[in-house]
Amino acid sequence: MERTEPDPVDVALRVLLTEPSYAAQMLIVTARMLEMDHTSPITAQAREHAMTTAADIILTGLPEAVTHESLQRAHRALPPLAPAGTRGQHALLLRQAARSLG
Repeated sequence: MERTEPDPVDVALRVLLTEPSYAAQMLIVTARMLEMDHTSPITAQAREHAMTTAADIILTGLPEAVTHESLQRAHRALPPLAPAGTRGQHALLLRQAARSLG
């Protein structure tokens, strides 16, 4: 007898291989948060606030080890803050960093 529904393991693997990592998702959400006020100057405080919001959205409910590793990977991938940069410019850099994380 042939199955008409896909194997749940195959579906789960397909999702894992095509979805961005949790760290990348955090950077994407951080970029979205910064884009809400894209013309304002980028500051460490603004980025940290956006990162905290992203962590709450993406990582809540995950195991502690996954949360810890994802936070570390996201922070390691952060681009430096440009002294005269805007939040919108920094959001573009965050999206590039997210793509590199996969």
